[in-house]
Amino acid sequence: MPTLSEKDRDNLPDSAFAFPKERKEPLVDASHVRNAVARFDQVEGVTNAERDAAWKRIRRAATKHDVEIKERGWKTLFKNKGKSVPPSEFRTKGTSVEGANIVN
Repeated sequence: MPTLSEKDRDNLPDSAFAFPKERKEPLVDASHVRNAVARFDQVEGVTNAERDAAWKRIRRAATKHDVEIKERGWKTLFKNKGKSVPPSEFRTKGTSVEGANIVN
């Protein structure tokens, strides 16, 4: 994967990331898109709605950079790795939702 320096990463617009609010998983080239798919299930502190939006961004970037993604949806990534899909109303590990601390 081509190296993305911290300075270059800091200069990217939020729209260049799968998770723009968190600035996680840049989608600047084919290798970064493949990496975003491989690490998708490791992203913490996001809701399933944010995962849905991130998956759409990854799919668009995959098309742009000619990357084939076999999984039809992000939930398949979790299931293929033997992980359960996070409940839709909660953020994952270590974040609070309406005052409740959720820890997986």
